[in-house]
Amino acid sequence: MLTLSENAQAAVKGLTASEELPDTAGLRLAVGPDQTQLEISVVREPQDNDVAVEASEGNVYLAEDAAPLLENQTLDAAQTDEGVGFTLTPQA
Repeated sequence: MLTLSENAQAAVKGLTASEELPDTAGLRLAVGPDQTQLEISVVREPQDNDVAVEASEGNVYLAEDAAPLLENQTLDAAQTDEGVGFTLTPQA
């Protein structure tokens, strides 16, 4: 299952901790239309077939087709000139 670094958990919390968003809001990872990239978006709630990832700081949802691709991966986050950037690395 996908794990999140402390930086990624903090980023998720920062992106979803708005008074305008419900408690179910989270970061959603899905396979893009071209099937070669992942899309990351902030959503108000998970879709019916999404898989919830254990994260102490905010909610993370994986689209059904993305969940198998993210097995044994770690999501990390870092601040870039363009905002928050996410990276995936294989788990040790």
